[in-house]
Amino acid sequence: MVVDDHPMWRDAVARDLSEAGYDVVATAADGAQALRVAGAARPDVVVLDLQLPDMSGVEVTHGLRAAHPAARVLVLSASGEQQDVLDAVKAGAVGYLLKSAGRPEFLDAVRRTAGGDAVFTPGLAALVLGEFRRLASGDTAEGAGVPRLSERETEILRMVATGMSYKQIATRLVLSHRTVQNHVQNTLGKLHLHNRVQLVRYAIEHGLAGEPEP
Repeated sequence: MVVDDHPMWRDAVARDLSEAGYDVVATAADGAQALRVAGAARPDVVVLDLQLPDMSGVEVTHGLRAAHPAARVLVLSASGEQQDVLDAVKAGAVGYLLKSAGRPEFLDAVRRTAGGDAVFTPGLAALVLGEFRRLASGDTAEGAGVPRLSERETEILRMVATGMSYKQIATRLVLSHRTVQNHVQNTLGKLHLHNRVQLVRYAIEHGLAGEPEP
């Protein structure tokens, strides 16, 4: 589903998605319409603008996540302001892409969002994750009450939190794709989480996210 109050932009995004083989189940021009049609449309991915005429994209994200938790929200916005990105992620957005992104970058972001990855415009990920790490309490990262993860699990968790795919992590660490998946599944089990989106949010909130060492 594509949500944007500018008809030409909304139609262009929907057209690009359709031409790339995606099924655009609905479009919406404002937040109320988006929340109303999402129930019937049941989109897997919502491409959402932050600046809507009736409510903010952050409010829409909250509403979508509450009513349709399976839907993954990818914000597509002209704003690169840090607070806008932080608010969107806190509300439950899986990714944040600037409207200056090219068509290939946008389609790749949609593909990765559908797969459960956290996707950010290059440059925003480190900014956002660094801010969340700064806001985390000093002893939280050391895990007061946080289940103990192995060094490898923590390393992979940090990489997942920056938006890296399993394939990218496997290549970086010279591991098999299956080994990376197993580490992630073990981490999910230890933290009592269900998917990578929750894992990314956990890493951010506990100051465990950050740009991995090259």
